[in-house]
Amino acid sequence: MSKFFEALERAEREGAFGTPPSAADPPAPPVFETLAPALELAVDRSHRIEGHLVSLLNPASFEAEQYRMLRHMVETMHQEAQLQVVAVTSPGAGDGKTTTAINLAGALAQAGGARVLLADIDLRRPAVTRQLGLAGSRRSLVDALLEPRLTLEDTVQHVPGFNLSVLPAGGSAVAPYELLKSPRLEALLAEARRRYDYIVLDTPPFVPVPDCRLITKCVDGFLIVVAAHRTPGRALRETLDLMDGATVVGLVFNGGDARRPGYYGGYAGSPGGAWWRRVPSEP
Repeated sequence: MSKFFEALERAEREGAFGTPPSAADPPAPPVFETLAPALELAVDRSHRIEGHLVSLLNPASFEAEQYRMLRHMVETMHQEAQLQVVAVTSPGAGDGKTTTAINLAGALAQAGGARVLLADIDLRRPAVTRQLGLAGSRRSLVDALLEPRLTLEDTVQHVPGFNLSVLPAGGSAVAPYELLKSPRLEALLAEARRRYDYIVLDTPPFVPVPDCRLITKCVDGFLIVVAAHRTPGRALRETLDLMDGATVVGLVFNGGDARRPGYYGGYAGSPGGAWWRRVPSEP
């Protein structure tokens, strides 16, 4: 895990986290780095899709381009390392994991021939359908986990006007741990692998609940979303300690201070930024 800790130390020196590094913190690497967006939390009333979902509502914007950079990384790893099921998580709540998951799925879906599924696996605090403005579905992931007769096709919704399918979580589950531990989830994701090119999972935060640890066997890689100037560095360290380092494909730093390049000076949108970083594997 030394390269992760080096990346973390570098980010802390740059002021990316809510708390400064301690002298007792373990040292440690350089990583691939680029800009990703800080976004306004407005609501687009005409589409009922929240306005910060720029990959869907404003794909020509500077902010959407940053998600296309993330898309390019995922597409490259799809070809080189068979990355197909990508789980998006964060150390804690409020770091922007759902926004990142939806925008990544939207960016992947911009390829006309791509078959993309966005699945809400956060059974405790589901948010995907609300942010997308989708009406309540008759069937959901919770229903499919409880009723073996239901197939993936019975539960998936299509986002009107977009090349994107969504598997809603449903209402907050009574026993999410037991549901995610069920072999039904593995069977549903295996079905998704056959039907879709990319499956993006919006998962619960990694540290406060054990849910992500249950689904590790079902995913090809994790993206960890960190809120710049907000997420404590120690929370990310704890997340990395709890994870198998081989499953982490990148860090997304959400809401940083980078400025839009002059090339985009004539475009509308918020001026802020964050970074996403691809973390190289251990030698």
